[in-house]
Amino acid sequence: MSISHDKDLKLLHRTIEIAKHSRAGGNHPFGALLAGPDGEILLEAENTCGTLGDRTGHAKRNLMTEASKQYDDAFLASCSMYTSVEPCAMCSGSVYWAGVGRMVYGLSEKALKDLIGPDPENLTMDLPCRQVFAAGQRSVNVVGPLIEDEARPVHDGFWVSS
Repeated sequence: MSISHDKDLKLLHRTIEIAKHSRAGGNHPFGALLAGPDGEILLEAENTCGTLGDRTGHAKRNLMTEASKQYDDAFLASCSMYTSVEPCAMCSGSVYWAGVGRMVYGLSEKALKDLIGPDPENLTMDLPCRQVFAAGQRSVNVVGPLIEDEARPVHDGFWVSS
């Protein structure tokens, strides 16, 4: 995977735009995308908790479900997932099981937890994705947090506790 730091930042900014769209559509403000080996966008996904009533409808899990239907694990190992916020334990598991080889995120899960507190809509865990991946048998290269100050504002005023 030969994606430059500038390309990583550009793709992370795209996930923030997806998160804004998710929020405007009545869902939680999270966005994710899958990029191929050269950084081309293959798939995008937003959160669907609000509109579908599925509390597991996180953007990252939605993306990995679609990715695993469309691509084999050998190809996904050469891909990168980008996300506005570090994946939770469930979403980290979906990245692992789909077989994506690299993951880049903007805002850390800890920073999200500090930001929103104990909001019943998102009882955020302080469990870094690196820790989840370390428990597995497949390597996932993790980059982040990269743009926390830019990823944070989409959450302003959304959560009850924030």
